[in-house]
Amino acid sequence: MTNIAAPNQVIVVKLGGSLWRSPDLGLWVAALQKASKPVTLVPGGGPFADAVRSAQIVMGFSDAAGHKMAMLGMEQYALALLDGFTGLVCVTTPQEAGTVHAQGRIALWRPSPMVNDSDIDQNWNVTSDSLAAWYAHQSGARTLLLVKSVDAETAPDLHGLVDACLPSFSKGLDAYIAGPKTLASAPEIFARGGVPGVRVNFALSPRKIAS
Repeated sequence: MTNIAAPNQVIVVKLGGSLWRSPDLGLWVAALQKASKPVTLVPGGGPFADAVRSAQIVMGFSDAAGHKMAMLGMEQYALALLDGFTGLVCVTTPQEAGTVHAQGRIALWRPSPMVNDSDIDQNWNVTSDSLAAWYAHQSGARTLLLVKSVDAETAPDLHGLVDACLPSFSKGLDAYIAGPKTLASAPEIFARGGVPGVRVNFALSPRKIAS
């Protein structure tokens, strides 16, 4: 009989698109594969979303169109991760993710099917950061980890690390940011059921790091 983990045990991890050409990308995926709790991975947009932003300047298409195109950029990043690393399985719903978790593998979320049927604002204020938080709420997860190419402790403003809507989208979640300084210890922390990085509360202060 297949054992499906409780949704609140799942760690939703947004893997920053800025890591696409960094050697840290493979190290983070390897660390996630050590996790003793189920993981749903949300890909960033990386160079694929950046291409949409550049094209919008020239072509002048709407933010709504850009939002949908950027989500397809996230899915391009997901396909690249799927091709490059073992143990990842693309999913479109929390139900599909639960089946993947029961197999001991990492669920890799494709956002378009769920988000296109939602009432989420379609503009550049909602990026993969907020979409990861939204998915966490939709799936019943309580833990959100944002993996970035910079460390929260050294950022001049935590709000500058995330999109404008994340403070509201992340309410009710245990939110963490992890960067390069956390990478060495991440496999061990994941293996014992913890979350690497620093816990943050965007609603309290731009510089607030929770105790």
